[in-house]
Amino acid sequence: MRIRYVVSTMVFWGREHPLSFEQECQFLKSLGFGIELLPHIKGQSECRYDRRNWPRLVAATDGMLISMRSRDDRPTLVQWCEQIECARQFNAHIVADLRSLGIRGDHDLNGLAAEVINLAELNEVKLCLETGSLPMLKKVGERFESLLFCLDTGYANLDPQFGFKQYVDDLAPRVAHLHLTDNYGQMDDHVPPGLHGGISRENWDYLLNTLSKYDNDVVGSLEMCPWMPAVMIRQASEFLFDELNWPNRPQKQPGYAEAIYNPI
Repeated sequence: MRIRYVVSTMVFWGREHPLSFEQECQFLKSLGFGIELLPHIKGQSECRYDRRNWPRLVAATDGMLISMRSRDDRPTLVQWCEQIECARQFNAHIVADLRSLGIRGDHDLNGLAAEVINLAELNEVKLCLETGSLPMLKKVGERFESLLFCLDTGYANLDPQFGFKQYVDDLAPRVAHLHLTDNYGQMDDHVPPGLHGGISRENWDYLLNTLSKYDNDVVGSLEMCPWMPAVMIRQASEFLFDELNWPNRPQKQPGYAEAIYNPI
């Protein structure tokens, strides 16, 4: 496994005085992380992936590793075409859930989902299906060989029917994306990995050891809210890289030595 890291823009959602998108990118770049884009800014309906927004995305994310969370407003095939073309420009993964692909049951696998997955394959865009119902994920994966998986550690810790290790065992061979987050097993809190009383150390180690058996290129995304971004990223980094010894720790960039998080 080869792994690189991004931070989801969810980390900035809780700020009373939000940074501009350019400031968010500069802050993450200074820490050595890429960025996982959510399709909307909190409280706004305009999609980041609309064609008119591409010049700003290009300028702000220059030199960064990028992944994209699919729009979740029941996108049409036309809207899917636009965000796939956007992802191709950035060489970005798209992380989608069953709903955004129009999948609610077995009968939906030959409709919008089939067209979108085929379109992504034709454009050489990695489409990663985010963790949901494990039986349905496996069924969709069997139907579409080009589809990859995003394993969400928070979701895997919540399922009362299938355990964390079963999600890892069943999805790991085709995992290209990780949502690294933690919770107490009751609700999807999206707190930094390493929560006391959250996902066990045994399960974190099992995840890394299992993924290491496969020759996959993986993007690990810190998906967290709603504390101070600098604190959450520091806590997650200390747990993943200092305590668990995950590989390829992001390095602070000398050219951004003076960049700090300032929400004013």
